[in-house]
Amino acid sequence: MPKTKNPGATKGGKGRFYFAMQRLKKIDAGGGYSTSHGGVVEGDRMLVALINKPRGTGSRIHTHKNEQFNYVLRGTLRCDVDGVKQIAGPGTLIYIPANTPHATIATQDEDVVFLAIKDQSASIIGTPVDKRARGAHYDPGFGPKRKKKSTSKTKR
Repeated sequence: MPKTKNPGATKGGKGRFYFAMQRLKKIDAGGGYSTSHGGVVEGDRMLVALINKPRGTGSRIHTHKNEQFNYVLRGTLRCDVDGVKQIAGPGTLIYIPANTPHATIATQDEDVVFLAIKDQSASIIGTPVDKRARGAHYDPGFGPKRKKKSTSKTKR
């Protein structure tokens, strides 16, 4: 299997030209600062990913060394690209220049699916602007389920 820049991605070329994106292995596309995950196909100079983002979740403000296009297929994103905020629904193309602070959050209505296209000057994962903050963005009530601590005490 040819080596990929993004662990778990699928490499195109050398006889591999067609990909069922929905059936590819889903990888973390958010590096811990986002809930994005999906199948990724890498060419020699570009990558394409079919990204899923659960409703009410998303990314914290981050940057990438590579430029990016996101084309929303299903659901709606609350976007912030370099301080310009907009709601992006199906059929919207979002352009994110290299090194531009940005965040996308799925609205609470439904999960979001978008096609991400990036050059391969860097991996699919970027860098959070606030390097001290941890974890992805979660709207209130949409955070990960926490395991309940056992509080039962045995009586004798």
